[in-house]
Amino acid sequence: MANLNKVMLIGRLTRKPEPIMVRNVVQGCKFGFAVNNRKFNQDSQQWEEVPVFIDVEVWNRGENNKQGERALQTLRGPDREAGVKASQVFLEGHLKMDSWTDPPEKGGGKRSKLLLVVDNFQYLEPRSDDGGDGMSMRSAPRQAAPRSAPAPARGGYDDYEEAPSSSRGAPPSRGGSGGGEEDEIPF
Repeated sequence: MANLNKVMLIGRLTRKPEPIMVRNVVQGCKFGFAVNNRKFNQDSQQWEEVPVFIDVEVWNRGENNKQGERALQTLRGPDREAGVKASQVFLEGHLKMDSWTDPPEKGGGKRSKLLLVVDNFQYLEPRSDDGGDGMSMRSAPRQAAPRSAPAPARGGYDDYEEAPSSSRGAPPSRGGSGGGEEDEIPF
């Protein structure tokens, strides 16, 4: 019997990343994430963007075994008071079932939820603050997103702004010296 557990999403963080501690050492991070589904409203006869909220975990693996720590340090959640939008990213991973039993004071019931465990992620916009680390699409993992990845939906969880026209359409270079290869952007 064949199995396939693969998820690819483009969306924005809904919560600031929080560290996942194992034996008092940061081993990854967790955060909330949102994507949009389109739905036709029979009453208004209009298409609507319906947000879907997902819990996400990023563990230390990948380049230098620090993927979770890199996500914790570079991804940002929304800050409405400061007018800062959350990071828009491409996530590739797999689903995991998380199960637990509530404490007796909350009824002691068995609970479960699906969450996304990230295998790879890619930044889809340059950092807007002057944090100094220069994180942008170029510093994403070397594996490019597949061409079949959906374009980001407008509305719903997001009022995102498009990149300036001078940067649209040109794939970022990998950096380094000489005439290196270029990553392809899936949209």
